[in-house]
Amino acid sequence: MKKALEAVLSDLAGIRTGRASPALVEKIEVDAYGGKYTIQELAAITVPEPRLLIIAPWDKSTLPAIEKAILKSPLGLTPTNDGNVIKLPFPPLSEDRRKDILKVVAKRIEEGRVAIRNIRRSTNEELEKLEKSGEASEDDVFRAKERVQKLTDKYIELLNEAQKAKEKEILES
Repeated sequence: MKKALEAVLSDLAGIRTGRASPALVEKIEVDAYGGKYTIQELAAITVPEPRLLIIAPWDKSTLPAIEKAILKSPLGLTPTNDGNVIKLPFPPLSEDRRKDILKVVAKRIEEGRVAIRNIRRSTNEELEKLEKSGEASEDDVFRAKERVQKLTDKYIELLNEAQKAKEKEILES
């Protein structure tokens, strides 16, 4: 359940809010040196202003490849290359775009809830198998199922809090 929560939180970090965040670009794959590398493996990413990312590659020869990867990404941003670094300005979000992003956030949160509920279901099935095979008593299984439900509730509440925080961030920016 913890891994499911972490995966959703990682996903949410990559959702654009109008504020610059290195998480938006660090996982973008770049074709360089005959292989695929993420931007974070090829460059330092800094946020000098709330609406600007600076990507400074360690090897200047990768600048065009990084720029091309950003253009191909679903971010919809246009990088500027000055020969040393790539500047990535973030324009303010329109109201329609904010609504679209809120829908994506809600969808990702729901996917996380489903993943957590699936973990609960499979855990409960395992507990029932233990009971049927005689490896666990009915009382032990009942108590374990209660603990599983409490964990499920806890992680779903953490997802709900993450959703509220992300929505607030999107609507404020």
